Amino acid sequence: MRVFSNPVGPGLLWFDNLATADGTPVAYDPQARAFLAAPPFCANREIIGCNWIAPEQGAFCRACAMTVLAPDTSIPDAIPNWAQTEAAKRWVLDNLGRWHWFRPEDVGTRPAFHMLAEGPTPVAMGHVDGVVTISVAEADEVLRTSRREALEEPYRTMIGHMRHEIAHMLWWRLSLRADFLKAFRAVFGDEREDYQAALQRHYGNGPPQDWRERFITTYASAHPHEDWAETAAHLLHLTDITDSVAAAGFSSPDLPARDWDPYSEPDADRLIRVAAALVAGINHVNRSMGLADVYPFVLSSAAWRKLVFVHEWLRRGALGL
Repeated sequence: MRVFSNPVGPGLLWFDNLATADGTPVAYDPQARAFLAAPPFCANREIIGCNWIAPEQGAFCRACAMTVLAPDTSIPDAIPNWAQTEAAKRWVLDNLGRWHWFRPEDVGTRPAFHMLAEGPTPVAMGHVDGVVTISVAEADEVLRTSRREALEEPYRTMIGHMRHEIAHMLWWRLSLRADFLKAFRAVFGDEREDYQAALQRHYGNGPPQDWRERFITTYASAHPHEDWAETAAHLLHLTDITDSVAAAGFSSPDLPARDWDPYSEPDADRLIRVAAALVAGINHVNRSMGLADVYPFVLSSAAWRKLVFVHEWLRRGALGL
């Protein structure tokens, strides 16, 4: 993620800022990728702290307009959890916008989001025909951690959920192209395999013994659809970590140049190689504080090839190149 200039004075702004250091209200323009002072604010600004601009006063911003079903606010903690979930969505949409997805120049379908609070029954997150369902309850760190441990996952965040579920929607978009499915099946396998049976097998038997050699995570081994979604999410993880390192002004012999833009890099192997080197260093820093690795994954050669495939299609797919 980029670090942004202050439009009204000295200093910098971060992606989630609502105001400058001196208290001047600002909002983010995702088209210009810059903060503005006193623009039309999103109608959700006072409700959930949305900091994006709206097309006109009283309207929703580009991101909030994609939420067609908001959580039941009578459920405890629904509003703060929704706020965190929408913040994660804005982050991921802006990431994807660097590759033109869901911006005005992208003429394809936008995702529609169902943001659901949890009552007595957990919400199943997923994607069907352009609709992305997200449980805002997972913004609660205690709940999310308990589920991460129960599922033996090394990583589980709201940004991670957004990247994974939106990746399913991107696959759906790309599958409408005549040239995509054949190429996809050659790398990931045949997605026409019975999905529910595959998930039952995965949860009943666990991943195959050699999953580390073939997949990026255990869940990726469940079905080609999940392999794509996990791999696409990880491409976004790696690209955005690398972009954030460069934007923060850190120097590293692994960075090609100080002004290098990972999202503009056409060579996927180069991007992944740089990202892998950087995350190894960041993991080392985290360990000095007794914290978990920021990227607790190892990239096998098979996972690397899949990341290269996803990179090619996400970079060119939105514009139909």
